[in-house]
Amino acid sequence: MNSKMKRRLMVVSGIIVIVVVLLLAVVGGKSAARNVTVADAVGGDLGDAKIQVSGNVVDNSFATNDGVLTFDIVDPEGDPNVTLHVSYAGSASSTFGNGVTAICTGRLDGSGVLQCTELVTKCPSKYESGTDALSASALLAYGEEIIDIAVRITGPVVEGTLTAAGSGDVRFVVADTEGASVTIPVRFDGALSEGITDGTVVVVTGSLSADGSFAATDVAIEG
Repeated sequence: MNSKMKRRLMVVSGIIVIVVVLLLAVVGGKSAARNVTVADAVGGDLGDAKIQVSGNVVDNSFATNDGVLTFDIVDPEGDPNVTLHVSYAGSASSTFGNGVTAICTGRLDGSGVLQCTELVTKCPSKYESGTDALSASALLAYGEEIIDIAVRITGPVVEGTLTAAGSGDVRFVVADTEGASVTIPVRFDGALSEGITDGTVVVVTGSLSADGSFAATDVAIEG
């Protein structure tokens, strides 16, 4: 290879390297999300920029319609009156619920709604002693006299019953500690610990309703 060909090859190689670098810069700029606060997202002029916003889910602000989850988030360290509306077409995890920290990535639409494409929820692990908590069969043995009375129940989560908050009335089903023949459906809109899965023994605080379901105010892992 003569010197002229070598120079041409070096020039072509240099151009290819520059093009690759530019392409990576463009692609990286489009895919990287800018971290902003709830206030920035609500009041800032962010256009079509990809953003990531963290905030706590506003209590009872969420609903699921036609597979789309909508909810509001608020900055726990910011103005409690400033909230951002989020729309998410994906499937929320069982840790989603009232007060949970939601990390939302997406773009704002013309109405100021964050069209979220990535949703991550963070809920600290929570444990509670099951001492003095009733099993499902022990609770039901009281009959009508226990309805609407604040109690604690304990038992394993029945396999396949865990759902995300807002997806239905029943969040999960608790089985009797002695076996799965006796179960109690639990209604709960709060955030569940990430450690709660099929078979996890939980301690649930709340009260038995007349329809046989348990209205929970708190759910923890037995420990």
